[in-house]
Amino acid sequence: MNNVVIVSATRTAVGKFGGSLKDFNPGQLGSVVLKDALKKANVEQNEVDEVILGNVLGAGHGQNVARQSAIWAGIPKEVSSFTVGKVCGSGLKSVVLGAQSIMLGDSDVVLAGGMESMSQAPYALK
Repeated sequence: MNNVVIVSATRTAVGKFGGSLKDFNPGQLGSVVLKDALKKANVEQNEVDEVILGNVLGAGHGQNVARQSAIWAGIPKEVSSFTVGKVCGSGLKSVVLGAQSIMLGDSDVVLAGGMESMSQAPYALK
């Protein structure tokens, strides 16, 4: 079994509802974080084997926002990307799935985490 190490961790700024990040959808926010994580780890986009990102409120943002983030971050289109929708545990589950992929020898480099835009989430009023 392969050992797993986290070589980079990054996040967006925390914004307020309707604040300075309101115009960025989850895929765009995710792509910024992916680019920064790769830069910090000194890893090239073409070295990534898989992208796993959690997102809960994806309605209205198109299919597979993890894939959108990966493409916008310059990850090659041949790289597998999928979105985990497990409410509050989505980002953490993504990291666990990435670690398992490395442990089992399916991947060497995995980008894993989560993204959300509460400002762009659809709301139902009663």
